[in-house]
This record gives sequence, C-alpha cells and structure tokens, in this order.
Amino acid sequence: MLEFKGLAAGYGKRPVLHNIDLTLHPGEVTILGGLNGCGKSTLLKTASGLLPPLAGQVLLDGRPLREYTSQQRAQRMAYLPQGRSVPELTAFRMVLHGRFAYLSFPRQYRREDYEAARAALEWVGCAALAERSMAALSGGERQKVYIAMALAQDTGIILMDEPTTYLDIRARFEVMDLARHLAALGKTVALVLHDLDLTMRFAQRVILMADGGIVADGTPAQLCADGSVQRVYGVEAVRAELPGGGEEYIFRPGRAY
Repeated sequence: MLEFKGLAAGYGKRPVLHNIDLTLHPGEVTILGGLNGCGKSTLLKTASGLLPPLAGQVLLDGRPLREYTSQQRAQRMAYLPQGRSVPELTAFRMVLHGRFAYLSFPRQYRREDYEAARAALEWVGCAALAERSMAALSGGERQKVYIAMALAQDTGIILMDEPTTYLDIRARFEVMDLARHLAALGKTVALVLHDLDLTMRFAQRVILMADGGIVADGTPAQLCADGSVQRVYGVEAVRAELPGGGEEYIFRPGRAY
C-alpha cells in the first residue's frame, strides 16, 4: 500500500505539491488527472523516491519510503517515467532489466529471471517481439514492452506517467486494458493521464489535482455528477448508458468555475 501524509514536494526549495493526503489501494486503476502543471508527475516522482519530500512523508507498506534502500524500493514498486530515449536493445533484454532489483553480486541473470521475462512478454501479448530491436517497434509495442518490464519486476505497485502519449487510438486502448488487467491481479496501479476520455473510460478511481493539491477524488460517475470535471477542465461531462450495459462519457464545451 502506498500512502501520502501531509506531503509537500517540489524542485529545490520550490514546492509544487501542498498537503497531499492520499492512499492508493491494490486492485484498482487510479488515474491522476488535471491541467498541465498541477503536480501530477511530481507526485509520482516523489512516490517513486526520485524526489525527496519537502514536508510530510510517503509510506510504503506502512514504513517511511526513506527507510528503504533503492533496491528494496525497486522490489516493491515499478515506475515507468514519461518520455524516455529508445535503447539499443531487443525487447527481451529490455524486459530483463525488470529483474535487476533481484540480482546480487555478481550481476548475472538466473534461469528464473529469463523465465520471468518470457512470461511477462507473453502476458502483454508481445512474445513474438522478443528478438526485435526496441528502435524498430511502434510506439504502442514499445509501451507494452515497458509494461512487461514492470510486470517482470514483480512488484505490488506500478506507477506510470503518461503511458499513452503519442499512441494511436488502438494502442491507447491496449495499454489501458493492460492497466486494468494488472489491477485485476491485485496490484496497485496509478497513472498520470492527460486524456480525459481514457480517464473516464478506464479509471476505477480518479484523483483530480489543481494548483498542487487534490480537489476531487471518486469514481468517474461521481466526478461527472458532482461537477468536478467541469470545475477542473472547463468542459461538461455527460454520462450515457450504453445498450446492453456499460457507460460512455460525452464532453462538450462548458466553463470552468
């Protein structure tokens, strides 16, 4: 379980986040939403240990994050950052990197590491890409390989910053389906997304942020009904029930207030 208590964080001495109290639960997809600059990515970086808190604390399984070594953190939490260079590796070798936290000196992969990497690639539907260069893959294929790497890391918590950026609509749906499947395995899955349509379609819980704080927390239906979406994004969200079950959200111009 990942908890934030009275958290303030930022860059240097300049706070971006203020007084964040939040608990992320296993078994659900939580999406952090809000306009640019509201603190979403900063929250994930602080959660992963890349940024130290300026005040308050992050708790991982009830212990302050600062008490864990980097290897211990990596065995419990996987973080996929936004925007990365494309390495000169095959997809299989990329996924193997997820096993690095479990290696002791000398750093040599074991049979179980290779088996975990193969199983992870198969789980995301990319077994056929194992020997392909990452540079030769499409954006959607690369993102699924990165998710396989996080799966091979075998952590209970997976944090992803903008995993659908620059992907076509089919690839975006595939990545979000994988996020839902990861949560169904009992993992804590938290994502930063700018895409409001994907957020409302795939999130089980939505955290809306503004000016470095949390302004709304609930299901997509709740945040649609109480006007939170319009207050944060300046668009009206209308929930429509689909024939045969399910729901969809329609957005139309509104005004922020």
